[in-house]
Amino acid sequence: MSDSWLIDAEAQWVWRFHHDTKTRQREPRVFIDRGRPMADGPPLLKERRYLDKEAADQLWRSLQSQGWTPLSRPAWSASAEI
Repeated sequence: MSDSWLIDAEAQWVWRFHHDTKTRQREPRVFIDRGRPMADGPPLLKERRYLDKEAADQLWRSLQSQGWTPLSRPAWSASAEI
């Protein structure tokens, strides 16, 4: 998972999964942001989590089992960081 996105069934909320490039390869960590794209400006970012890769993979699978689907393109740019 490099930079991956999930969107809810109503197409309102998005999860962004992206690796922390500053962590060691043996102990990879992942930033997970939840927000909603806004038509007239930057996204509304509501939550950030910082998990080890295994926990992030588990969350990814759990969200998909709840109906969240992958996005083929980013919902917002990396410049919208918290």
